[in-house]
Amino acid sequence: MTEAKTTWIEKQRFNGIATSGHSIVVDGDKAAGNSPMELVLIGLCGCTGYDVVSILQKKREPFASLEVRAEAERAAEPPTVYTEIKLIYRVGGKVSRKAVEDAVRLSKEKYCSVSAMLAKTAKITFEIEYVDQ
Repeated sequence: MTEAKTTWIEKQRFNGIATSGHSIVVDGDKAAGNSPMELVLIGLCGCTGYDVVSILQKKREPFASLEVRAEAERAAEPPTVYTEIKLIYRVGGKVSRKAVEDAVRLSKEKYCSVSAMLAKTAKITFEIEYVDQ
């Protein structure tokens, strides 16, 4: 089981901590930390990034870098959930395009639990940019 909690600090600021023991500042005003919805996008980028790196390493692909960026739109009315999310994968190194495309697709369709949850309310699309290094 995973557990998480937040403790109010001041204003809209909380200290968040989860089972791993690492803490993070969460700020609804975005003054001293990321907002909860920003953290959701960071979680998505981290989740799918982890999958892609893991798959490329297993395929012994010589990638040198990976950046995953999310651009998202939210609903106009509460709850203002994400309705559209575009993931941009920027991959560096002499990698097989097919291997990268397969890894991204596998992450989206099978492995990334954050993506699976967000897909209930958001249309998630992606593009891949290649940077030779």
